[in-house]
Amino acid sequence: MALPIYASPLERIWHYTYLLLCGLIFFFLIAPILVIIPLSFNAEPYFTFTRKMLTFDPEGFSLRWYDNLLTFGMLEPGAPRDESWWADVWENAAWVKAAKNSIIIGFFSTILATSLGTLAALGLSRPEMPWRKAIMAVLISPMIVPIIITATGLFFFYSATGLANSYLGVILAHATLGIPFVIITVTATLAGFDRSLVRASASLGAGPVRTFFKVQMPLITPGVVSGALFAFVTSFDEVVVVLFIGSHQQQTIPRQMWNGIREQISPSILAVATLLVIISIALLTTVELLRRRSERLRGMSPT
Repeated sequence: MALPIYASPLERIWHYTYLLLCGLIFFFLIAPILVIIPLSFNAEPYFTFTRKMLTFDPEGFSLRWYDNLLTFGMLEPGAPRDESWWADVWENAAWVKAAKNSIIIGFFSTILATSLGTLAALGLSRPEMPWRKAIMAVLISPMIVPIIITATGLFFFYSATGLANSYLGVILAHATLGIPFVIITVTATLAGFDRSLVRASASLGAGPVRTFFKVQMPLITPGVVSGALFAFVTSFDEVVVVLFIGSHQQQTIPRQMWNGIREQISPSILAVATLLVIISIALLTTVELLRRRSERLRGMSPT
């Protein structure tokens, strides 16, 4: 917000001091993330800036760690890069297999979390729903309870039911962590929903299912998609639950990064982190665009 022309000198000093403080806080929060990006192009196997990098010598920068994401775990990494080489990457590269697992687990857990979370939000948004606050507290508890406690409880429960060390168990666990985000975003969207539209649809002869898909769903779609994106990011970044429940076959990108830090420290982790930062920025940008679209649909000006 621009400073008004009638502001006093003291107000002007406070205004610029406030902007400076906000800038310093933002830099403090974003600096550890930004420093990862140039380090991922380090030509040397170090996690620090080398002399050549500090002097901007081209020999100090390399894409070797991004290339290592494709070659690590391959049977013949030095073979000519033809169709058979890419087939070897797809079948044997450790980071590629971890990425496939993360996408598969994240996709199905997002579908499950979005479906269940949307249904729960629809029920919790009804004024005649009894014990709404208590039920809401229970449903969002996975987001509040420390993840190590949730992972421990899921481990003992899934071990007794045979879901441990299986894709289904990891998907269900990730869906459990993603449902609270869907509930919160969809409930916030439903807070501004005009329920007279539902009554009008019913008066015209539409049933509950038809009313939902033709009236409610188009208006709450931005909230549903935003919740789905949060659920996917939660699944894509989760490592503690996978360590407790997943087996070696369910290696995801965060677990592969954990193994890389514990067993073999490699700047390839920085390359993966850079790619994850780019993906996160893209998803957050999508969420912001959907938020603004939702506000326009409700007749509000985006802030």
